[in-house]
Amino acid sequence: MNGFPVTLQTVVLLVGSNVFMTFAWYGHLKNLADRPWFTAALISWGIALFEYLLQVPANRVGHAGGLSLAQLKITQEVVTLAVFVPFAVLYMDQPFKLDFVWAGLCMVGAVYFIFR
Repeated sequence: MNGFPVTLQTVVLLVGSNVFMTFAWYGHLKNLADRPWFTAALISWGIALFEYLLQVPANRVGHAGGLSLAQLKITQEVVTLAVFVPFAVLYMDQPFKLDFVWAGLCMVGAVYFIFR
């Protein structure tokens, strides 16, 4: 991915990491509800390993490419919301709420202030 801009590389890696982390944090509520909590915790921990295998390089690429720590964090939060909403609606069968839109608009403000 060396030919791509640093910010794009960072975002792509963070999207991948967030898909894994969202499943690790919430997928067990649907898939392992009948299992003991420690079973769900161990499986989630295994899934989270793959999240870290993408998240750590994402932050290293972004930081080496000139993104500040605050910019990395806000980017992470925006990606988290962008991954979580489709996951909640499409996979977990949660209703879409207007609150998702308002939260997204708040994130636009956060991005503006951190990247200006």
